Amino acid sequence: MSVELKTGTFKIETAGFGDILDITDQVQKRVSDSNLLNGNATVFVSGSTAGITTIEYEPGAIDDLKKAIERQAPVDLHYAHDTRWGDGNGFSHVRAALMGASLTIPFLAGDLQLGTWQQIILCDFDNKTRTRNVLIQMMGASC
Repeated sequence: MSVELKTGTFKIETAGFGDILDITDQVQKRVSDSNLLNGNATVFVSGSTAGITTIEYEPGAIDDLKKAIERQAPVDLHYAHDTRWGDGNGFSHVRAALMGASLTIPFLAGDLQLGTWQQIILCDFDNKTRTRNVLIQMMGASC
């Protein structure tokens, strides 16, 4: 066996304004396609107004997450970023910084080691629609 580094990508359309999308299947597909057996997959979203994390992807938990994010970085606060750039998305930069742009998940026998009710989500905090680029970098043992 040898250790290899492989990279996969995909694009996803988002609605902005707190859009939360389950990307578990897309990430698992890149891990499966890599032909790596055991290792780690780092999932990264490009841009400073989106984040990656895990949650039980069901309406109640999603609603709870959205409310928690609103309490942490409310849309209607004054943000210096808005004063400087005038784009009105200062809240989205703060939210993305709090969540983080990446997540590392181990995989065994080519399967992500997520819990039964744990999905990988992309959260788009920007104030407009976007095409997001997601990169999955996998390091692991090959056959």
